[in-house]
Amino acid sequence: MIIVTGAAGFIGSNLVKGLNARGERDIIAVDDLLEGDKFVNLADCQIADYLDKDDFRKRVAEGSLPKVDAILHQGACSDTTERNGKYMMDNNYRVTLELFEYAQRECVPFLYASSAAVYGAGPVYAEDLKNEKPLNVYGYSKFLFDQVLRSRLDTLTAPVIGLRYFNVYGPREQHKGRMASVAFHNMNQFLKEGHVRLFGGWDGYGDGQQQRDFISVKDVVAVNLHFLDRPVSGVFNCGTGRAQPFNDVAAAVVNTLRQERGEAPLSLAELAAQGLIRYVEFPEDLKGRYQSYTQADAAQLRAAGFTAPLRDVQTGVSEYIRELRGMAG
Repeated sequence: MIIVTGAAGFIGSNLVKGLNARGERDIIAVDDLLEGDKFVNLADCQIADYLDKDDFRKRVAEGSLPKVDAILHQGACSDTTERNGKYMMDNNYRVTLELFEYAQRECVPFLYASSAAVYGAGPVYAEDLKNEKPLNVYGYSKFLFDQVLRSRLDTLTAPVIGLRYFNVYGPREQHKGRMASVAFHNMNQFLKEGHVRLFGGWDGYGDGQQQRDFISVKDVVAVNLHFLDRPVSGVFNCGTGRAQPFNDVAAAVVNTLRQERGEAPLSLAELAAQGLIRYVEFPEDLKGRYQSYTQADAAQLRAAGFTAPLRDVQTGVSEYIRELRGMAG
């Protein structure tokens, strides 16, 4: 029995699908379906049972769960703009700690979602305390549990792996609203308005040149399954190790949609000149609270034995848009 929390969410539902693809059906899906539309993320998945997160938390406290082989803990508040620290710390930190203690008592491997938000503004994104300066309570909630794991590494009874997700995009994120990926928003903007809007220059970066480490959710699933099969305890970055500008995402989106219409791809300069990519003034309220550059140091991930190639933006975003649009090939 494998437990996936946040199972109706973006990464969680992709993990369930990934487990199904290798024949795993004995899965307990845990989530909160107050937003009932998220059920669509599980509609094509095979699971053994569904538990509401509050019922699940109670069963963990009581020790009344069936025998568990592994826990993939993706459930969290992922809204980086959430200011309610009491809610964030209970939902993200305390629940993770409770599951960790349960997994240790029962000697169950525990994989959990951390975040690149622990690094704040960077500029170094390597798994070391000196690089970790979260800018918001979301990042702090992830940072704090990472420190718990680090303090317990020498006394673990079962493997524990924290994965610091960078900017994830891909299928099954439609419910996330403003927290959905840039690629998803770029596609919807282009289809509705005929152009894509990006932030103009700020913080030493030109128009649309702020850079992030964008990773396909399919690669995130591959990393999780790698550690499920070859557990090596610790905190690891889950990014490509390749920073790319937002311009690359927008160009991949627009050119894939142009291909759908039978139109030729255009260069970034041509896309901007034709008004297909437009730049808006950088928002004042984000200044000082915005990561203008992220790039995962992937050395520890690779040292842990994950050797598979990771998609670049041009490959992964085009694949994603084609999938959303039902394009052949």
